[in-house]
Amino acid sequence: MRPVHTALAVLVAAVWGFNFVVIQIGLGHFPPLLLSALRFLVAAVPAVFFVGRPKVAWKWILGVGAFLGIAKFGLLFTGMDAGMPAGLSSLVLQIQSVFTAVLAAVVLRERPGRVRVFGMGVALAGIAVAAVDGGTSGPVLGFTLVVAAAACWGVSNVLTRKAAPPDAMNFMVWVCTVPVLPLFALSLLFEGPARDLAALRGLDWSGAAVIAYVAWVSTVFGFGAWSYLMRRYPASSVAPFSLLVPVFGMSSAALVLGEEISALRWVAALLLVGGVAATSLAPARTGGRAAVSAGSPPAAAAASPAR
Repeated sequence: MRPVHTALAVLVAAVWGFNFVVIQIGLGHFPPLLLSALRFLVAAVPAVFFVGRPKVAWKWILGVGAFLGIAKFGLLFTGMDAGMPAGLSSLVLQIQSVFTAVLAAVVLRERPGRVRVFGMGVALAGIAVAAVDGGTSGPVLGFTLVVAAAACWGVSNVLTRKAAPPDAMNFMVWVCTVPVLPLFALSLLFEGPARDLAALRGLDWSGAAVIAYVAWVSTVFGFGAWSYLMRRYPASSVAPFSLLVPVFGMSSAALVLGEEISALRWVAALLLVGGVAATSLAPARTGGRAAVSAGSPPAAAAASPAR
């Protein structure tokens, strides 16, 4: 990769890592489901009026919108609101690569090789260590919700692989339209109209900046830049930069929010990042032959603006 594109990939990873800190700050302004709904609303409008009509069947847009937008982000934001630390959330969420690989093996018949199976085992060991650390520094419910969010992200990756959108930006902008109304409805149902109205009435520059960051910087810029890189270079060249996300997430949470990074968390980070690297970058096998890296679920996972 050219140095300028390497710098862009690192910048996107930093944007996505810092996004967890911004989400944590945003949860001080908005209920989690309302914040998620506002994120997708602001990300989709006005972008949806400039990307043209959808280029894949609506069933794929609705499916990815449901699992990525409603389930994944709803669970992630709720888990963080329940006390899951931002830095630990950025780390645990990377277990999505294991869920993606397992689902791809079942649904797409992509048999994992020995390296990928080994990587999955290492990543799961990292999750076990993170669970021990989370049990001593945070609520079990929040940890469980973030793991569930990662599982939903894995489902959305496989659906994206099946959809094979020819224009990733067009696809993701339309996906962003799907969760808006359901998340608003869920927020009214579970968080209550009084709480939502109070949050909207109390909107200040800090709250507006949070929405702008998670919608335009993390989603529109982050995914746009990542898609640009994925079009110019093989997925195997771009995907490893996504492993920097928890590094930036944990370090920025420590610097901005004062989160302590325990020795156990460092061990979990090493195991998870190493395991995810092996799981994501090792080729899958389809029909006895290695799958093309650019079309593998890990490539789709790397392309998702799921931060």
